[in-house]
Amino acid sequence: MSDRSFVQERNRRQSFRHHEPRQDDAFYERTGRSHQQPQENRGQSEQIQTFAGWAIGLSSSVFAEHILSHPCIVLRRQCQVHHNASWYHLTPFSLFHVILNLERTQGLGTLWKGIGSVFLSKGIFMVSETAISEVTPLPKEVSKHSPLKKHCQHMLLKGLSYMIATPFLAASLLETVQADVSSERPGTFDCLKEGVARVMGWWTPQTTHLLPVWKLVLPTAVLGIASYTITQLAKYTVISTIKLEEQESRANSSPVDGHTIAKKMYENFFTEMLASFTGNVLADMMTYPLETVVHRLYLQGTRTIIDNTDTGMDVIPISTRYNGVVDCFRDIVIEEGFSGLYKGFGAVILQYVLHAAILRTAKFLFEKISHEFGSSRHSPRTQPATVPKQPLQ
Repeated sequence: MSDRSFVQERNRRQSFRHHEPRQDDAFYERTGRSHQQPQENRGQSEQIQTFAGWAIGLSSSVFAEHILSHPCIVLRRQCQVHHNASWYHLTPFSLFHVILNLERTQGLGTLWKGIGSVFLSKGIFMVSETAISEVTPLPKEVSKHSPLKKHCQHMLLKGLSYMIATPFLAASLLETVQADVSSERPGTFDCLKEGVARVMGWWTPQTTHLLPVWKLVLPTAVLGIASYTITQLAKYTVISTIKLEEQESRANSSPVDGHTIAKKMYENFFTEMLASFTGNVLADMMTYPLETVVHRLYLQGTRTIIDNTDTGMDVIPISTRYNGVVDCFRDIVIEEGFSGLYKGFGAVILQYVLHAAILRTAKFLFEKISHEFGSSRHSPRTQPATVPKQPLQ
């Protein structure tokens, strides 16, 4: 072959190789897209799981703690202030016939009376807490690493907030225990008006048995701080224990990425719900006697008529003559026995049985979502093709 023919043949081959698509380039383009797609899917999966967990946790907490539990709160408070009751309702079984009679005589809506005032009084407490923290150095939030001084300042902030909210908490109690057949249904902001009137002394029946607000603020603050402290300690203990167990379990196993993300969602949301449930149960159990005393002092001298918790068929007036916390506690123990401090505790049991059922349902939903997202990570994938070998030239 001549030199000219050899040069032409070489140029022809080089031109063919230049225009021919390379198989290894196509392979890397395919694999690049295959690696990019799981990254995008992982981000979308995390967002969906976070939203689902947030929705389940929020709806379960709000529904269980504020809506479904309100009839139990109404029954509980009516039993607490009924000083002449024959039935103490220490278990939920004795409450069923009362609930049926109330439904027959007044309708089921009577068990949700005062729910608006409960939200309003809690809102006043939160606004007071925020306002005080803004104008004072008292911290609204603390952590386990905060010094003791900061924790004490935080408790002082809680106490001051409860003191400010005391007249509105008393007005809210009145709306939740007052019988519907004895008075008109209160308006939306009647709780606010009655709270201001309790402070100023306007539009309120002045009787010798009505305790002034300054005698109620300290017991209210002590009750609120005690309940808050027990709740936070229980929550911290539950969360710390569960996290420690999860860390040990994670160290002994090597879950794949899908199960890790699903487990993280389960830990973040359900653990917080379980801790709050445990803290609320312990706080209500331990502060129940003091709550009974405070509620009776709130209601004294207000000429309130409540449903008869012995039968649920009629109404009775409340008339007491306590001089303060110590006198009220002593009279209850002497006249009603020590169990008189726990009147209506069966409603608390019923409340948290219902709460536990909702918690169980939320746990099932969390596990279902975790399983679905975890199994989606294990779906069979196509094996990537090997890089074709180029023939040796």
